[in-house]
Amino acid sequence: MSTVRAARAIVFDLDGTLVDTVHVRVSAWMDVFQRFDIDVDAAYLGGMIGYDGRRLARDAAVRAGRVLEPGIDAEIDRLAGERFSELNQRPVALPGTSEILEFLDAADMPWAIATSSRPEDAVISVAALNLVMAPFVIDGGDVEHAKPAPDLLLKAASRLGVDPIDTWYVGDATWDMLAAVAAGMVALGVATGATSEAGLSEAGAAAVFPDLTALLAFAAADALAPDRGRRELG
Repeated sequence: MSTVRAARAIVFDLDGTLVDTVHVRVSAWMDVFQRFDIDVDAAYLGGMIGYDGRRLARDAAVRAGRVLEPGIDAEIDRLAGERFSELNQRPVALPGTSEILEFLDAADMPWAIATSSRPEDAVISVAALNLVMAPFVIDGGDVEHAKPAPDLLLKAASRLGVDPIDTWYVGDATWDMLAAVAAGMVALGVATGATSEAGLSEAGAAAVFPDLTALLAFAAADALAPDRGRRELG
């Protein structure tokens, strides 16, 4: 039996959590790595989506037996972002996204998005949510270190005016869970990206859900109520 602290705010990852874009991200990275003659496979990249882009470039190069010259990691990251923008023309919100965001708004529950994406990439994906009002979005351009560092998440909590310990972070990747744990937030995984439920649990998730619809069912069962200190999961 595990327990989850009640939330006073929720912060979401974007790609693979709210919007179905992981496969597009993988294609973008594959295209750019090919330009640099860096051999990577799609399965590896799928598991790395959400990771700091510059670190991803360096790690993928080392995996392929290369060491990048200074500054090339940033160039690869930039080009991958540009390629993603070219490919990500019609992103689609994942099932349950509209319902959970509408539920939070109706419950006056503060929420935000914290993504490692470049600001110009995040705009396209956020637009797919079809929101009436623009949400708080903390992106890779707002911090020096993206996930798995906690910087994005901590800045989102600060922007919402809540303590990280009272905040849930919802994500689909290993790096989301590691960042949430480092930030002192409750890490909740949704297996809607490239990381399995077992992988999310191993990365530190307090609970894992198959999708946002299942997370909404949990949240709606008064897990967000401020007078509930903890919610049990069986």
